[in-house]
Amino acid sequence: MPETALLSLLHLLVLVYWLGGDLGAFYTSRYLILPGVSADRRLMAAKIVGDVDMAPRTALILALPTGLALARASGWLTIADWAMTLIVIAAAAWVALVWRLHVAHGNAPAWMRTIDLIARVLLLAGLVALASAGLAGQFALPHFLALKLYLLAACVALGLWIRRVLVPLGPALAGLSGEDSARHEADLARTLRRARPLVVAIWGLILTAALVGLWKPTIT
Repeated sequence: MPETALLSLLHLLVLVYWLGGDLGAFYTSRYLILPGVSADRRLMAAKIVGDVDMAPRTALILALPTGLALARASGWLTIADWAMTLIVIAAAAWVALVWRLHVAHGNAPAWMRTIDLIARVLLLAGLVALASAGLAGQFALPHFLALKLYLLAACVALGLWIRRVLVPLGPALAGLSGEDSARHEADLARTLRRARPLVVAIWGLILTAALVGLWKPTIT
């Protein structure tokens, strides 16, 4: 059906932009700690990383609504029209909020950041609860979809962990042009070293979710 094909394409684009954006941000982040690079160029690299990283940030939010819409159109999951509409509206509002936070460059109201954080925690809890209820037989949910929900929940959890790890990044970047730039460069390198294994772990989860979606295994 055209609807299923279109939703399959949208869900595939989520994978492409999530993984591609992460790879681009990961590669560009090298210039933040490359020896001999001036403070101005490091800050420019940081801006590029932040801009490119909006692709995976957006993709994470769109993964669930596109996946649920595809599952609904394919007959794998029963979702009422009103529920699907609310999910799409909520996702669109969240995407708008995330982009507003990015454009504001740290000057957005604190309540916006709080809402974004709460939304991620609720998404994590909801994904785990939904997958667990499906596997427990409380409603009809194919096993491969439950696995994909768990994998998306793991991505959200790692994303929250990465946020915590990157807390020192802002002060380190702000101090690159100061008198104690060497210490801030060391802080920057240490922070990125701690974050990179978590980013690579997300890549593995994304690829595993793609494999599960193509393979559609069952749990016995």
